[in-house]
Amino acid sequence: MPSLRDLMSSDPLVLEPEMTLREALSQLTGAGVSGAPVVTPGDRLVGVLSTTDILDFQESSPPVPSHRPDQQELGEWDVALPWEEEVAEPPSAYFRVMWDDSGADLAERLVDVDSPEWDLLGEHTVAEAMTRRVITLPPDADVADAARLMVERGIHRIIVLEDEALVGIVSAFDFVRAIAEEKLRAPD
Repeated sequence: MPSLRDLMSSDPLVLEPEMTLREALSQLTGAGVSGAPVVTPGDRLVGVLSTTDILDFQESSPPVPSHRPDQQELGEWDVALPWEEEVAEPPSAYFRVMWDDSGADLAERLVDVDSPEWDLLGEHTVAEAMTRRVITLPPDADVADAARLMVERGIHRIIVLEDEALVGIVSAFDFVRAIAEEKLRAPD
């Protein structure tokens, strides 16, 4: 059975913890990958960031409107003030009026970032969303053991380290490619 060295991508895309999530997402999509190791400028592995991590981070963030009507100047409110007229709604209703799309779903919040108060991906860093518990194996690890580990842990990639230095990454796609190229064969 081949080792991880036979399947791994030896020059993987790496991300830095200080990058914004928007920059990281741009690099991931540009490279055509769904995740990458996160490495400090001193080449120390500190995590891994996947598109799933970014979506989880986005989804767990409180909903904020993707747009807001033109802001009115003081004294130009459309809503009558409490001392001017009897108000049936509680004072907190003001926020529903101001941000009537506060319940915007995740897809809308990802697409519409023109608003100055909502660009979550541009305002937060890789370090905030990355997975810190990284599964690593050495390059001479058995491919079957790596595949079992990926299934057990429900992960799509394993970071390959040699003497604590990043030497590669093996993803689920690398396994598919190896099968297609007949590098992995079932025992006869």
